[in-house]
Amino acid sequence: MERQQWKKIWVGSAGNMVEWFDWFVYASFAVYFADSFFPKGNDTANLMNTMGIFAVGFFMRPVGGWLLGRVGDRKGRKAALTLTVTLMSASAILIAIAPTYAVAGYGGVAVLLIARMLQGLSVGGEYAASATYLTEASAPGQRGFASSFQYVSMTAGQLLGLGLQIVLQRTMSEDALHSWAWRIPFIIGACGAAVVFYLRRNMLETEVYAADDAAQTDPARGTIKALLAHKREALLVIALTMGGTVAYYTYTTYLTKYLSNTVGLPKSTASLVSFCALFVFMCLQPLAGKLSDRIGRRPLLITFAVGSTFLTVPIMTLLRHAGSFWPAFGLALLALVVVTGYTSINACVKAELFPTGVRALGVALPYAIANALFGGTAEYVALWFKNGGIESGYYWYVAGCAAVSLVVYVTMRETRSLDLNRIGKDAAGTSGSSGRDEGRAASGVGA
Repeated sequence: MERQQWKKIWVGSAGNMVEWFDWFVYASFAVYFADSFFPKGNDTANLMNTMGIFAVGFFMRPVGGWLLGRVGDRKGRKAALTLTVTLMSASAILIAIAPTYAVAGYGGVAVLLIARMLQGLSVGGEYAASATYLTEASAPGQRGFASSFQYVSMTAGQLLGLGLQIVLQRTMSEDALHSWAWRIPFIIGACGAAVVFYLRRNMLETEVYAADDAAQTDPARGTIKALLAHKREALLVIALTMGGTVAYYTYTTYLTKYLSNTVGLPKSTASLVSFCALFVFMCLQPLAGKLSDRIGRRPLLITFAVGSTFLTVPIMTLLRHAGSFWPAFGLALLALVVVTGYTSINACVKAELFPTGVRALGVALPYAIANALFGGTAEYVALWFKNGGIESGYYWYVAGCAAVSLVVYVTMRETRSLDLNRIGKDAAGTSGSSGRDEGRAASGVGA
């Protein structure tokens, strides 16, 4: 890759890392601050309430996807990425200073809710803006490899959060973690976001966006009207995201709680299992992305869906009986290797479906809707099954979502060889019906 391309990937990934650090530390530290915002009582019920607020953040993601996707298509990828990190910084500060139930009653819950709504807005736009930016910033034959760094940076953010959690668990008492030390990661996240804001203010716009004069002068760019011209592709994004997002959040944010609350491992051991498995998972992303540049996107997506459909129930069942670090680590890693078939390339697959003038919105809004319905509710659904005494029902739920996505992966067409500059254009370089036909051929929906 050229030096300039690496610079774009680095800046986009660094910001994405901080964004997702702030997003994930809420989930990983929820076991410590759940009791701070609700009356003392049932620990599982309090955790469910806290994760319910976590899910609210996901339901704000479609709004963020629409708002920031529109900014990305009308003002540029750089403008959208700068705005997302600003919102994330504000939300981290709010969580860090939120008053507890003992101090302000349910006032603390209100602050927490506002902060999660801001985070939802931010991440709703961040995913699409970074996916679009990383895909457009790379050479045509390296889009899978370059866009894989989105999940490298996402996972790096989560690893930093887990690493910080492990350090705090080993240096502070349980009482300190429950009373005040859980605020530390949010303070760090706010400071990191301020640094990234500076980096993104000086980042370079992608050549694909800058060179598309039609996209920049079209008054309909970045609008719902423009997106509806590609509604088949939008529906495809929802369907192909469904299985992937449920599996991803099951084996990342929910895994630590599952190992602690269900398997019975100490919280410190559960965190270490997640940290080690996620580190290997992170290293696999560029390798899988590069493989997709050689053999195509569909083989990896199909491998993920088959593995998740048929292995989720056995893996989760065996995990339940894993009594120590190594069995839990091996099973968690196996699950994440399967999920890699989705995470490593899903960003570029979605970006490859839409023309430049609606690419950010086309990725953002459908993806955010799918995450609100499936990814954001994954932990709440899992805890609901657990609270109802039928926890194994969640395993089948995850497998079922993957099976639905498998049907989509099998029927969709390959997107690896599409020219981002030509999607949505006819031979003369203007928007037209042939562009919509090309987009539909890429999606394979109805073919």
